[in-house]
Amino acid sequence: MTALPKWSTARAPAGRITYVNGQYIHHGEASVHVEDRGLQLGDSIYEVCNVSGGTLIDEAPHLDRMERSLREIRMVMPMSREALQLVMREVVRRNRVHHGFIYIQITRGVMRRDHALPAQPLKPGLIISARNVPLSVLDKKLASGVKAITRPDERWARRDIKTTQLLPNALARTDAREAGALEAWLVDADGFITEGAVANAWIVDADGNVVTRALSNDVLPGVTRQVVLQAAEEAQLPVIQRKFTVAEALSAREAFITSSTSTAIGVVEIDGRKIGNGQPGPLTRRIHDLYAKKAGLKSV
Repeated sequence: MTALPKWSTARAPAGRITYVNGQYIHHGEASVHVEDRGLQLGDSIYEVCNVSGGTLIDEAPHLDRMERSLREIRMVMPMSREALQLVMREVVRRNRVHHGFIYIQITRGVMRRDHALPAQPLKPGLIISARNVPLSVLDKKLASGVKAITRPDERWARRDIKTTQLLPNALARTDAREAGALEAWLVDADGFITEGAVANAWIVDADGNVVTRALSNDVLPGVTRQVVLQAAEEAQLPVIQRKFTVAEALSAREAFITSSTSTAIGVVEIDGRKIGNGQPGPLTRRIHDLYAKKAGLKSV
């Protein structure tokens, strides 16, 4: 968590600005090469970092996860970590982001189309954008909770790597939207929930335990998930990392999701079935408050 520099309206151009491969460009004019492997093959990873009150939230663990994803797919950093942090801050400053998020995408680079990885490392592509999100959007979700549906988990086997290969997630999320829900909880071949299309999944079981799936190749190691687990442990809340079924979720006292852009949001309905009393539960609210305090969220 690092404070960003003060904005200077005299220096910051109007309109959204995106950083692409060494240049700060007006968002509508930003582009990549037609043979960028991220565009053609999904050969890229990404990170999304929350910005709250002009501060990057959970910055270090996001960059740690980004570097791990790069190692797992044998890709090099586009620049040093310190230089990347300077670019991130400049993108946030130029876009005057007070509450919102920053998006980072690293592609393997540009080469003639070939499925195999290049014999020698390419110069990676780097895209960074940012935008404001009104606090009222999050406040409404915190107050009323959100709905979810379940869908088969049809993603590739290395879900622990934060790649841009998100077509199954996009289709599941579209199904959720068409069903009047926000999120889709993905279900493996054995009937256990892995995670949401865009967020980690949690329940509060009949005994009052907070339950989320243990880390493996099946789920993304969410940064907000990590901080929530730390905050819950410090508060001595009972947390169990294990698999849980759709039936358990439907009969849970509470359910919620965590992600960098949604903190901890109550899930009040799954597949048309009300969870608990149909409102965000007290433990969900407490976990949000514990996370907000630990992460340093502002005015939420």
